[in-house]
Amino acid sequence: MAKKMSLPAQMGIGMVLGVIVGAMAPSMGFNAAWFKPLGDLFITLVRMVVVPLVFCTLIAGAAAVCDVKKLGRVATKTLLYYIITTAAAVTIGLILANLMDPGAGLDISLEGLKPKSKDAPPLLKVLMGIIPLNPIEALAKGNMLQVIFFAILFGFGLSMLGEKGRPAFAFFDACGETMINVTGIVMKYAPIGVFGLMAFTVGKHGLSVLLPLGKLLVVMYLAAILQVVLVYLPCAKFAGHSPKSFFAGLAEPLMIAFATTSSAAALTSNMISVQKMGASKSVSSFSIPLGNTINMDGAAIYMGVAAIFAAEVYGIPMPFDKQLTVLLLAVLASIGSMGVPGAALVMITMVFTQVGIPLEAVALIAGVDRIMDMARTSINVLGDATGALFVTKLEGPDPNEC
Repeated sequence: MAKKMSLPAQMGIGMVLGVIVGAMAPSMGFNAAWFKPLGDLFITLVRMVVVPLVFCTLIAGAAAVCDVKKLGRVATKTLLYYIITTAAAVTIGLILANLMDPGAGLDISLEGLKPKSKDAPPLLKVLMGIIPLNPIEALAKGNMLQVIFFAILFGFGLSMLGEKGRPAFAFFDACGETMINVTGIVMKYAPIGVFGLMAFTVGKHGLSVLLPLGKLLVVMYLAAILQVVLVYLPCAKFAGHSPKSFFAGLAEPLMIAFATTSSAAALTSNMISVQKMGASKSVSSFSIPLGNTINMDGAAIYMGVAAIFAAEVYGIPMPFDKQLTVLLLAVLASIGSMGVPGAALVMITMVFTQVGIPLEAVALIAGVDRIMDMARTSINVLGDATGALFVTKLEGPDPNEC
C-alpha cells in the first residue's frame, strides 16, 4: 500500500503549482483575482479556530499549574528570550544591509510617493488595554492579549477550587483537544488554500516587480536565513532537536506562515507542532499566543534592512549612533506596539521618524512588501516555536502540575 503524502509535502506542491499558474496567468488571459477566494477561505478557516483553542488550552494550562510562581518564571524567561532574539534579528539585518548596500546606486523614481505612516498608541494605553472590560467582547473581537489575560486569571481561579473545579477543568481540557481535532479537519484544505494564495500573489505582482528591488529582497531573505542558523538552530539544539527534526516538526506552521503572511493563521498549527516536539502545554499555551502578539523577529530584520536601504536611496548618512537607535527602537517597538493591527508599519514609522528618513520611503518598497512579508511572518512564527521549546528545556520536568 502506498504511503500517504504528508500535509507539508502536499502544501509544498500546492505552493509550487501556485507560483507556476500565477506566473502563467497573465499570458493565458486569467485574472489573478480568480484565485484569491481560495486563499481567503483558508485564512478565514484557520483564524476561526485560533481564539477558542487559545482560550481553552490557556485555561486548562493555568489550572493545571498549582504553583503561581512557575507561570511567573515562564513569563520572565519567555520575555527575555523574545527581547534578546529581537535584538539579534535587527543586528543581523543592519550588518548584512551595511555589507551588501541594497539601495546603493538604485535608480527609482521618488516622484508621486505619498508618506505612509501609522503612529503607535501611548504605552500606558497599550498596557491598560491588556485588561478586558468585557471578556466576551475580547473573545468576539479576537483581542489576543485580553484573551490571554482573562484565560490565565480564569485558570488560576479554577485551580483554587481544587476537587470542586475538576469537572470544569475536564471540560476546558476536552474543548482544547476538540479544537485541535477541528484544526486537523481544517488543515485538509491547506494545499488548495496555499495554491490559491501563491497563484494570486504571483499573478497580481508578477515576477517583473521583483527585478528593481531584487537586491533588497536578497538581503532580507539572507538575513532571515542567518537568523535561523545563528539564533534558532542553537536554541533548538539546546532543546534537544537536530536541524532535521526541527524543520520537519515545524514544516506545517512554516508553510502556513509563508503562504498566508499571517502569524495568527499559523498560531494553532504552531502550538500543536511544538507540543508534539516536546514543549510542555503550560509553556506553549502561554508563550505561543504571547509571541504571536509581541515577538516580531521578522519585522525587526525588516526594520534594520529597510532603514539602511531607504537611507542609501535618499543619500542620508547612517552613522553608528543612528544604527544603534534603530536597534533599540526595534526592541522597544515590538513590545510598545503589541496587539496593534499593522504593527510592522507602526514599528517602521517610529524608526524612520527617529533617524530622519522620509516616510515616503515606506511607499518605495510597497511593491515587494508582500514578498518580504512572507519572510517576516515565517521568522516571527519560527521564533515563537523556538521560544516554546527553549523555555520548556530551561524549566525542565514539570513537578508543579496538579
